[in-house]
Amino acid sequence: PDLTGHEKFVLGNVKYNISRIHVTAVELPSASISLLPGSGIKLVIGNASLTINMNWNIRTWMFKDSGRGTVHISKVFVTAIFSTPLDSTGPTSVSLTSCRTTSGDVDIKLNGKT
Repeated sequence: PDLTGHEKFVLGNVKYNISRIHVTAVELPSASISLLPGSGIKLVIGNASLTINMNWNIRTWMFKDSGRGTVHISKVFVTAIFSTPLDSTGPTSVSLTSCRTTSGDVDIKLNGKT
C-alpha cells in the first residue's frame, strides 16, 4: 500500500507520499528450517538483502519535489519460531510465536525534479 503522511519541523510541515512500492529483488543466501520437537518450527535467515523501487513526492509551504527512489536493505537476519499444535480434531494451524529481525545497511537513492 501507499504511504502518506506529514511531519512537523521547525520551519513548517512536510507532507509526503510514497507510492508504487515494488519489491524488485530478494536474496536469501543462507536459510534453514528445523523442527523443534513437541513445539513447532524454527526458521533462520542470514545475510539476506532486499531491493525496493518506489515513487515519492514531498510538499512544504516553500517547495515541492517528486521522483523515483530505490531502497536497498542488506545484512538482514531473521529468526522466527512458529508453533504447530497437533490437534486431530481440526485443521492444522500455524502461529508465529516469536520473531527477531535485524538489518545492517540501508542505502536510499532518490532521483527527483524540482
